[in-house]
Amino acid sequence: MKPERFDVTVVGSVNIDLVASVDELPRPGETVSATGYAQFLGGKGSNQAIAAARLGRRVAFVGLTGDDAEAAEVRAAMQREGIDLSHLGAQPETPTGRAMVQVDSSAENSIVVVAGANGHVSAQHVEAAGDTVADAAVVVAQLEIPLDAVLAASRAARGAFVLNPAPAQALPAEILEQVDVLVVNEIEYEAATGRPLPADTDALARELAADTSVTASVVVTIGERGAYVWDGHELTHVTAPRVAVVDTTGAGDTFIGALADALSRGEDLVTAARWAAHAGAVSVGSLGATTGMPRPEAVHASLERSPEPPSASAEAP
Repeated sequence: MKPERFDVTVVGSVNIDLVASVDELPRPGETVSATGYAQFLGGKGSNQAIAAARLGRRVAFVGLTGDDAEAAEVRAAMQREGIDLSHLGAQPETPTGRAMVQVDSSAENSIVVVAGANGHVSAQHVEAAGDTVADAAVVVAQLEIPLDAVLAASRAARGAFVLNPAPAQALPAEILEQVDVLVVNEIEYEAATGRPLPADTDALARELAADTSVTASVVVTIGERGAYVWDGHELTHVTAPRVAVVDTTGAGDTFIGALADALSRGEDLVTAARWAAHAGAVSVGSLGATTGMPRPEAVHASLERSPEPPSASAEAP
């Protein structure tokens, strides 16, 4: 009997995050003393998978750890979240990915990523995952793994393909053509389109309507201001609630995991983005990328406390 399909399959990176708390981020050439240190599971791929799993989705992960001691730590953490790891392999003689994270007293961060095993994820790994990718309601990928693996995921996905092009870089047309929902921040928007993000929503709507290279729906995350959602016809501003911020490191990944969660449940893109904006806001209340990722009850509570004001929308001419 064919197994039940996954709600969300994430094809991507998995890291160990080494997080130092500092009063101020160091300037070039400056040494500062940490006020605290912690180690967490991280990586955009695993973060997004955990965010979706915490919200109740059946999640699978496709990627690679190294063959070091940290690989066992990664697997144990993801298994505790109920994520299927049948296609999380181990790359011989290679370290598990790392991210060196500095977080200052204002919750700003600076991150350096070491790819490690993530740099060895290939199209063959994705193809070997078979129905785990092909039959998922939503497939999510990022750019902390090689582009050929991302392209293979986009081609294999029969459900919605959600791409977060981070770290920011220009995207080949053959990948862009396969994307159903492109999720970017302001920097990633410029890298993907070759243009800075317009400040005016009417201008952004006109720009997206005229851009023949981007046929996907587009979600632009704009931090504490929420997100812009382009569905191919209309641009909607989805707001985020005001919250006390401890660490923003995992907020973007929480947003994407929550967006995939809502899309896999059949929500429309604007509703899914609003759910994701509240999930991301809840997540920033704790140190570490995954520590504050919410359960559904916390997101529902945030939504109830913050009735959505009338959305500012701009329709393409």
